[in-house]
Amino acid sequence: MRRLVVLLCAFSLISCSEATVEDYANKPGPKFDIREYLNGNLDAWGTLIRRDGTADPQFFVKMKAEWRGDKGTLAEEFTYTDGTKKSRLWHFTMTDDHHFTGTAADVVGVGKGEQFGNAVNMKYVLQVPYKGKTVNVKMDDWLYRIDETHVINRTQMTKFGFNVGELVIGFRKLEE
Repeated sequence: MRRLVVLLCAFSLISCSEATVEDYANKPGPKFDIREYLNGNLDAWGTLIRRDGTADPQFFVKMKAEWRGDKGTLAEEFTYTDGTKKSRLWHFTMTDDHHFTGTAADVVGVGKGEQFGNAVNMKYVLQVPYKGKTVNVKMDDWLYRIDETHVINRTQMTKFGFNVGELVIGFRKLEE
């Protein structure tokens, strides 16, 4: 009996799988192509939800994005509720219609992204200031296009495989 329980537990763990961005390939909704959506002016607002469940800090982001063929940039200007400001400049390269890479000054190495249907997933390591030093945090970034203007972003943040926080952000594409 004990072996049966162990086998069932092992099978249930093996059969668990996480969603992949390809799961969204045929879902209804607007197609999410970063070359189209992340082009022009956007704004966003969000919060970091810490491990203990507190939502702090909150922030607002102004963005300007531009593409030339398969190469794009995204300039982000963050303003936090405490008045702190921060900026990030992303450089993206499409490798085919579904895959891209991204780099920024505070990203370790190269982030890898995929887009299918109305979803985008990007994984990268971000250097995050923490208690006077910088720590590397794995980011699992999911974006879902809701309509022509709006995107919802949810990012799981982990360190040594443990959840350290979650970012929740809403994006709005501005009319030119």
